[in-house]
Amino acid sequence: MRHYTFQSMTDQQLFDVAIIGGSYAGLSAAMTLGRARRKVIIIDSGKPCNRQTPHSHNLITHDGKTPAEISALAREQVLAYPTVQMRAGLVSQVTGADGAFTVTVDEKYPLQAKKLIFSTGIRDIMPDIPGFAESWGISTIHCPYCHGYEYSDARTGVLMNGEMALEYLKMIRNWTADLTLYTNGPAAFDETVREKMLAFGAEIVEQPIASLDHEGGYLKSLHLTDGTACDITALYHRPAFVQHSLIPEQLGCELNPQGFIKVDEAQKTTVAGIYAAGDNSGAFRGLTGAMAAGTTAGARLNHELISEEY
Repeated sequence: MRHYTFQSMTDQQLFDVAIIGGSYAGLSAAMTLGRARRKVIIIDSGKPCNRQTPHSHNLITHDGKTPAEISALAREQVLAYPTVQMRAGLVSQVTGADGAFTVTVDEKYPLQAKKLIFSTGIRDIMPDIPGFAESWGISTIHCPYCHGYEYSDARTGVLMNGEMALEYLKMIRNWTADLTLYTNGPAAFDETVREKMLAFGAEIVEQPIASLDHEGGYLKSLHLTDGTACDITALYHRPAFVQHSLIPEQLGCELNPQGFIKVDEAQKTTVAGIYAAGDNSGAFRGLTGAMAAGTTAGARLNHELISEEY
């Protein structure tokens, strides 16, 4: 495996593209640009959102591999292109404008880039429930397409409230009929919605959750504030989130009403010269979606550079 560390670089070193965030979207963009013979640098802090997830699924040719395995192979293949570099570190500041950005890493390493791609992801805001964060991505999960098959027919909970809970329950029922909705407080939906939930066999529990009991991230039981213990194997939840990096917004990139970076079909943000790809700009949180967005950003950005050069 090729290791990446900071080497000495002059302030005058200029890259065609700086990619901030080196997970699946960033690496896909880098491969596309590397194959276009663009001078690219990827800066990555080494903290992907799926670092607790034991296995990745729904990815052809890599189904069941660990995220670390997939990322390591991706880095090896991307860095085989001689115009692509990767540096470990955290981008602390970005200044400048289209064609002349200055990216500062770890507050002391400046580099110059004509264009930027942010593939910085999002940060989930975990419920204040002991055991939740420790089991997140393992048995406390958000995506049935990523994890649902492994929990087929298992005793499953859904932590959600409001009328949208009905649609989510209907989707999860495709994988298991043993469903309980935990509203974590008084239900925020009307009796018509409740009757529809009960009609297809879902239980509804409004008592607040006190804690999750797990072993190595694998759930064993869910404890309510009244002392009741409920057997459970998996718990679905869609947490609130914030952008992992505040820098795009500081540069003027608009967010959409859901909190994602606003991009067009080319993955361009609302600021000239800046693209975004992956979880930070799309609601589909899957490896394939991130890779596709990264490839699109890389290709369309290369065409933008060509149009400016000729």
